[in-house]
Amino acid sequence: MDFWESFWEFFWFLFWIYAFIAFLTILFSVFADLFRDKELNGWLKAIWVVFLIFLPFISILVYLIARGRGMAERSMRYAGERQEAQAAYIRSVAGASASEEISKARALLDAGTITAEEYALIKERALTA
Repeated sequence: MDFWESFWEFFWFLFWIYAFIAFLTILFSVFADLFRDKELNGWLKAIWVVFLIFLPFISILVYLIARGRGMAERSMRYAGERQEAQAAYIRSVAGASASEEISKARALLDAGTITAEEYALIKERALTA
């Protein structure tokens, strides 16, 4: 129980836990960027992976210095693509609003395509949904 008796030992323990989690976060970010990059060929990716495994601190520093700007650009582009895909998916499943459905049904009724009863049914469904 010597470990928990000193405040500073506990403080340093928390500091090293934080540093380790920060290191893992940066390491996984570098790996993700490395495999997200379409311009880098397979052999260079393999070399980076070997260096990241055997010399992680130095490799991360070199990667961030040499490819940091491109890493930020790829990350922003990837985030934009994900956001656009999510927005497109939401638009595809959201369907039309109640007022749009009623106006379309009204146009069909005015054109004589549907009857007044069908219009009332569509209007009721749109308002209850």
